[in-house]
Amino acid sequence: MEANFSNAYIERCSKETETMIANESSSFLNQPIIYLKEHKNEFIYVESALFDDIGVEGISLEVDDVFGTYDVMLGLKLQKKFDKIIREHLNNSLDGEASKFDLMFSQDDGLWDLNFALNYVAGFQEDMSIGDAFQLIHHFLFNLVEAVKKPTS
Repeated sequence: MEANFSNAYIERCSKETETMIANESSSFLNQPIIYLKEHKNEFIYVESALFDDIGVEGISLEVDDVFGTYDVMLGLKLQKKFDKIIREHLNNSLDGEASKFDLMFSQDDGLWDLNFALNYVAGFQEDMSIGDAFQLIHHFLFNLVEAVKKPTS
């Protein structure tokens, strides 16, 4: 499944102040993902209609200052009762030695706050473009939502 982000809303933001540095066109997604390591003070925020189907408003991507991993941060619209399935899927799908993800349900907005290292997602390569990284994130989240929706036998 190829995700097309040509109509996505893209911001480059300051990690320190969370203010927008620039509103980018989809051509920015052609930049190599290493851009984030070269601009550690920035994060990229993307909104896309593609995310609506998987219950995500927007996704932020940045480089972790301590571990140097590419961290994905988002709010996921799934009911709290799916806690066990979500955690199992994340544990089985993320391949890494360190802490793989942070997941917390927010009663305030009814969303799961999910953070995970893109480095631990199958198919990740540090020479990929930012656009390819967002395609990989979309595919990963699509599979997570499908696993949650799948009836247990």
